[in-house]
Amino acid sequence: MIAAHDWAAFDAVEEMKDHWDRPGWTSETRAYYWMLTFPDAAPLIDHAGQCQKELRHLGFDDIDADGLHLTLGRIGRVEEVRSGHLDRLVAEAHERSPERFTLRAVPLTASRGAIRYSIAPWTPVIELHTALAGAGVASGLPPRKPTSVLRPHLGIAYCNRSMPAGIVRDAIQPLRELDAVDAPVQRVRLVELRRDGRSYRWKVIYSLELR
Repeated sequence: MIAAHDWAAFDAVEEMKDHWDRPGWTSETRAYYWMLTFPDAAPLIDHAGQCQKELRHLGFDDIDADGLHLTLGRIGRVEEVRSGHLDRLVAEAHERSPERFTLRAVPLTASRGAIRYSIAPWTPVIELHTALAGAGVASGLPPRKPTSVLRPHLGIAYCNRSMPAGIVRDAIQPLRELDAVDAPVQRVRLVELRRDGRSYRWKVIYSLELR
């Protein structure tokens, strides 16, 4: 159902856009985020690499194997968040840590700015986001996007120009027949995120182990 909904949403997109045309983001921007990363998920990394190879003719910016991530929420710009706030945030998040779970990357789809996997199940991701949002409020940080607007996904390539979305749909369609791939989620990371050319890089500030 999730995969069908995501594909239907992309089917309504007529024009792709440049993912990197993001007001407020420069090479100097640094911001804290909660993210799931997958450095040890070999099956997922291999699956993504296979898909990227098949889609290389589109000329998108591939996400490196060590850059695969699922963004769970922005905490704030580095200059806006004091170290004491981070300490309290980590302590509150530790108290609320939910159980470990396994994500499944289901068929490829896309948005206006990226090619990505749909992700299932949503429930543990929603529960994790809710816990982290609660930790943010309890630690005195300004509220961010509510859990109700979260749409979990995992990107593999960013669009870097305007182009007809139909070309991307035609390229992705055969790859939707590939088997889904699982990735265990044992921890969530608080990172300091930056842009490095046409990619995202981060420094891990804290790794929160799930129960």
